[in-house]
Amino acid sequence: MNGLTEKISHIFEHGDHAHIHVKEKPFSNPYFVGIGLGLVLLAAFVIMGRGLGASGALSTAVAVSVNKIAPEHAAKNSFYTEYLGDKNSNPFKDWLVFQVIGVLFGGFISGILSHRVKKGIEKGPKISTKMRLVYAFIGGGLLGWGAKLARGCMSGQALTGGAVLNFGSWIFMMMVFVGGYAAAYFLRRQWI
Repeated sequence: MNGLTEKISHIFEHGDHAHIHVKEKPFSNPYFVGIGLGLVLLAAFVIMGRGLGASGALSTAVAVSVNKIAPEHAAKNSFYTEYLGDKNSNPFKDWLVFQVIGVLFGGFISGILSHRVKKGIEKGPKISTKMRLVYAFIGGGLLGWGAKLARGCMSGQALTGGAVLNFGSWIFMMMVFVGGYAAAYFLRRQWI
């Protein structure tokens, strides 16, 4: 892990303690963005018959990878077979896979148009690049694990589940805020 974080750090920075200052640029009005996101969600329901999500695409990629490496294990595991399908069609021909690819391209194009695409690692002044990457890896892993336990990620539970007034999704969203604020209390000094 240490060697990997050091290699990634050298790609983005010249020194271990370098701090990249990101010049603030005006962001879109959050109320208008929220309305736009709601319209995208509505369009997804009307056109595709499904809401938004992201973790399902990663689960599909994991299931296909496991199936390539250990097909007998994947065939016996109900989690993997759910994402592999009936073998008559490619598991990557899924709404969530195409949606995630679209989000990546759309985000990149949006970043280019707003002049925010640049090489660097955003971090606070009191944390090294190496520790920032370690925390990001741990946080991302916990997020993925939590998404599987909750049977959905932020977009699947909070946006799609919340839009159809799913009680469990609203509980999920409240717990996300509770967990976020609790973690922020202990980690805030890394950013300020």
